[in-house]
Parts: sequence; C-alpha cells; structure tokens
Amino acid sequence: MKNTILMGALMLTACGQPMPTADAGVDAGVSDAGSGNDFSTSSKILAYLEGKTMVMTGTDIPSHPNGFNENFNFGANTQCYNKVSIATLASNFQVTSDLGTFNSIPDAGIAGMCDRTIKSNTVSFTSSAVLIENVTNNGGCFDITSTYTGFSQQGRGSISADGKTVTLELFFAATGHRCADGAVGATGVQLATSGGPVPFTGNGKQVYRIP
Repeated sequence: MKNTILMGALMLTACGQPMPTADAGVDAGVSDAGSGNDFSTSSKILAYLEGKTMVMTGTDIPSHPNGFNENFNFGANTQCYNKVSIATLASNFQVTSDLGTFNSIPDAGIAGMCDRTIKSNTVSFTSSAVLIENVTNNGGCFDITSTYTGFSQQGRGSISADGKTVTLELFFAATGHRCADGAVGATGVQLATSGGPVPFTGNGKQVYRIP
C-alpha cells in the first residue's frame, strides 16, 4: 500500500512472475439495520469512521493484499505486512503500514515466506480522496475508491452491524471487484496486467478492527 506499488507490481507481472494462487472466500460479515447503527449511505459510513483508527494484524491480514501474494518479494513494493492502521480524518485515510519480514530472502523477485510477526520498517501515506458509493444492506456492501499520490485502490467493502469490523477488498487495477459483481470476497475478479486480464483466485479481504 505504497505510492510506488502499482508500477513495481505491474512491472514484475509483466516479467512473468507468479500470480496469486490461494483460494478465495466470501465475506461472512453482513450489516443489518437492527444494530442501531445507520450505515445506509456513504456519508454516514464516513461520519462513523471519522476520528477512529482501524487496525489490521495477525490472521486478519489476507494472503494476497491488494491482489498480490504476500510471500512474493516485490522489494520496495512488498505486500508482506506486520500491521496496517488506517485513521480517518477529514474523510481521508491516514495509513501507517508496518511491513513484515521475509525469511532468508534477501533479494527482490524471489518467492519466499512472509513472517508477519517480525516488523521490518514502517511507511505512511495519506489519501487525497476516499469515495464510498453504491451502499447496500446498511453497509453490508459498498464500493470504495481511495486515491493517493501516484496511485489509487479500488474495490468493495463492508462494515459490521456493530461498527467494530470493516472488511476491505482492494486492488490497484482490476475488474469484477465491485458490489454489483458480488459480495466482498466473491469470485470473478480479474487483475489487470500488462499481459492482459488474469483471474484472481487469492484472498484479498483486509479485515480491520475498531477498538
């Protein structure tokens, strides 16, 4: 989730590097109006998130963040994470990513094991815009686009009825990744690469907890 990830990731896929292979799952957390929280519109979701910090760590980190295998060493563009925190301020995302560590994999471009338990370094960046639209089922699914300097993330998300869990399925360049295509985690996503569309079969659901 860095402003140079897209160029590096697409460059690596263009060189014929491995694409995600894990199984996809469908998000089980569905919001409902009976909770007392009103997540029926984008403005209400952003208003609820305002001033809060969402944290993803441990088993809440998917095998393929942003559509790319965490165990593949993209160098400066690694998708191996120890923890990601997103603070919502003025309807924008302030992201702090603690990167994980590769086991005995010193060079970029080599498949290895991502150790999520050992932090290597931290990177931070802030969005210039966060667009939430097409909200259904009181926040059970919504389309989301986050714009940063030099790149954007697009996909779909959901917020639990109690407002404590936000699940985001985000990609740098893809199709079939919106709520009209299915719930968060549904199959059918196609990654856009320089060699043409590639079916995404991994788990890209980033699960964030709000204390």
